[in-house]
Amino acid sequence: MQTLAASRLVCMAALLVVSGCVAAEPYPSKVIRLIVPYSAGGTGDMIGRLVGNELKQILGKPVIIDNRPGAGGNIGAQAASTAAPDGYTVLMAGTSLASNPSLMKSMPLNPLEGLTPISGCTEFPLVLVVNPLFPVKSVKDLIAYAKANPGKLNFSSSGIGTTSHLAGELFKVLTQIDMVHVPYKADAAALPDLLSGRIDLMFMIQAPAMPQVKSGRLRALAVSTAWRSQLLPDLPTVAEAGVAGYEVRGWFGLFAPAGTPKEVVDKLTAAAVRALQSQVLKARLLERGFVPVGSTSEQFAAFFKGEVHKWERVVKQSGLPRID
Repeated sequence: MQTLAASRLVCMAALLVVSGCVAAEPYPSKVIRLIVPYSAGGTGDMIGRLVGNELKQILGKPVIIDNRPGAGGNIGAQAASTAAPDGYTVLMAGTSLASNPSLMKSMPLNPLEGLTPISGCTEFPLVLVVNPLFPVKSVKDLIAYAKANPGKLNFSSSGIGTTSHLAGELFKVLTQIDMVHVPYKADAAALPDLLSGRIDLMFMIQAPAMPQVKSGRLRALAVSTAWRSQLLPDLPTVAEAGVAGYEVRGWFGLFAPAGTPKEVVDKLTAAAVRALQSQVLKARLLERGFVPVGSTSEQFAAFFKGEVHKWERVVKQSGLPRID
């Protein structure tokens, strides 16, 4: 009996050792799901796939893209916030995640509480473009025309609450001009009306704007960021062109569900920073007009909080109605 009892104790000890080894299995040990809250083929999807591919190489595990478009990115963000906080679900989100709380009547999540920032990935300028037949050749001309023709100016965007929409609203607030907002579903959908002259101007993402600017089909007046674009170095920033305090930067970054262990977040952050330092990824981003970032979790958290508060102020000052 003593021999049998001793054998049982040995077996139990062995099981405990095995289970302990399983529990202590290093992260990552399986597939990582990268939720992209945008449609396949769009800018956010492209950034997600480029970054995801680098993360796969660095972490040594597959990174599967899960497109969850809709509700201004809220569907994908909610799916990420309610996922298990174990590091195997990651979100690639952009500016709308910071502006939605101020624009939406109801939010399925509080992004400041439901998500943990991992790292900023890219930042990029928007280009203020007009139809060449439109009688302005500078930002000062545009402001003068708008004040001389109140209510006659319109601007398009890729949708309510998108970076291109908010860029126009901030321009209105700081210049005190009146422009009518005409939302479309994407830059590509707005482009035909912009090229035909039915739309006067737009703050466009740089990548799709470049071919039209180079061909002369659109006239570029300025870039939205505080820095000049490497692709359009002779083009002034909106602030340089006379609108003091104007700055809008588009961005994308990685988030994990709130409650994800710090050691896992740290590992994801280190992998993201390393990915954004990759010469291959940097080259692919820069040639498309995107500036690689690669920030720490703490840096990105501070930036994201600032973006939430910034767009809260802009929405309030512009008097934008909340949307369903």
